[in-house]
Amino acid sequence: MAAFVEVGALSAKLKSADVEPLVQVFEDSGLRWFFEGQGRSGLVAAMVAMRFMHLGRKAHFVGEATAPAVRAGDGLVLISGSGATPTTVGHGEVARRVGATVVTVTYSPASPAADLADLVVYLPAKPSTQLGGSLFEQAALLVFDGVVATLAGAMEDAAGGLRARHSNLL
Repeated sequence: MAAFVEVGALSAKLKSADVEPLVQVFEDSGLRWFFEGQGRSGLVAAMVAMRFMHLGRKAHFVGEATAPAVRAGDGLVLISGSGATPTTVGHGEVARRVGATVVTVTYSPASPAADLADLVVYLPAKPSTQLGGSLFEQAALLVFDGVVATLAGAMEDAAGGLRARHSNLL
């Protein structure tokens, strides 16, 4: 039950103004976005990339064999609680070097990944009593589900598009 209490308490702390910049950064539906994280944060990044694809966006999960090279004009979303995971920070450095926009979602706004970012979204998910500190990943997924719902609300037939793009090979 502690997980429900923690998620509820964190949700009560977050305001629309805290995540509105995250919605705004995704308003241009023509941009390519790459989503990245390691461990459970990587699983969240993969889920978010899938939902962006469902919206008809050009979205890739870093590490997939079919993900193209990041380039100027693209965006990279780093999902990292600590903001210090070496692989994540390295990917952010590559994206900055080629001129991509970097967005960092973290509970540690004073971190290497945050220092690389054009936009930092702070999720106050520490401390967590859950095994492995799962509150951060839960919060990141909920925030991105809200972003996707907001973007979908501005589309004419987001649900129809999702059905057309949803996997049919399962």
